Amino acid sequence: MPELPEVKTIQNQLSEYLPFKIEKVTTTPELFQNVAHTELKLVGRTIIKINRKGKMLDFVLDDGSHLLSHLGMTGTWLIGETVSTGKHSHLILNAKNKTLVYDDPRRFGHMYHYEALEAEEKLNELGVDIASPDLTLDYVTQSIKRYPDRALKVTLLDQKLFAGSGNYIANEICARAGIMPTRLCADIKKNEFAKIHQAIADVLNPAISSGGTTFQGGYRDSKGEKGLGVSHLVVFYQKTCQLCGKNPVTKITLAGRGTYYCSRCQK
Repeated sequence: MPELPEVKTIQNQLSEYLPFKIEKVTTTPELFQNVAHTELKLVGRTIIKINRKGKMLDFVLDDGSHLLSHLGMTGTWLIGETVSTGKHSHLILNAKNKTLVYDDPRRFGHMYHYEALEAEEKLNELGVDIASPDLTLDYVTQSIKRYPDRALKVTLLDQKLFAGSGNYIANEICARAGIMPTRLCADIKKNEFAKIHQAIADVLNPAISSGGTTFQGGYRDSKGEKGLGVSHLVVFYQKTCQLCGKNPVTKITLAGRGTYYCSRCQK
């Protein structure tokens, strides 16, 4: 967390406040100890556009440089005419009549201020964004076949293949495709690749339209609000499968991550 729907929600909300000319920057020591991996030369710069790839936000500045921000587990960007700040507000950007704040209680996020070429190289470390038209059936098929000895869910979590996926998304894709998350990629049948490809859209679209998904004590959007996507989940954190409405959901640990499935609906 946050995964693609949550990061896209924040991207859309922040974009409503652009352009954003940075007149003052306030940081905490923890920002540079844990989150920021470069200097942040932001005073006097104007944010003119916010792009996104996977779970990485890309703030495009007027001098051609880029501020890349990965939110980690608990990071978010808050914006408004007035924003309440506290001990977890590690970067505060002030413009005329508006404030932009990076808030991250656990400080597992990552931030980089790069020139254009460096930013492009960093973003190219990611695979195809799972909400992009470039995520074709052929791409999904070839990516899954690439690591035949991996479990399907583990491959779906690989950001070098499926940028923007995360634990709840990967669980839900497997469920909606009707495939056990533990199935080896080598065992995925020809007709199942299309089911996986369709399941990605079936998981993403309602989560995005709901403003992301908030679990207990988790994600907040740029207005400090919770996402309502939990109502669309069918196995993740569910006691009963919401596809069949009958079978109890089983939880196991796979590659160190909580993994949920319905033995009735998934094979």
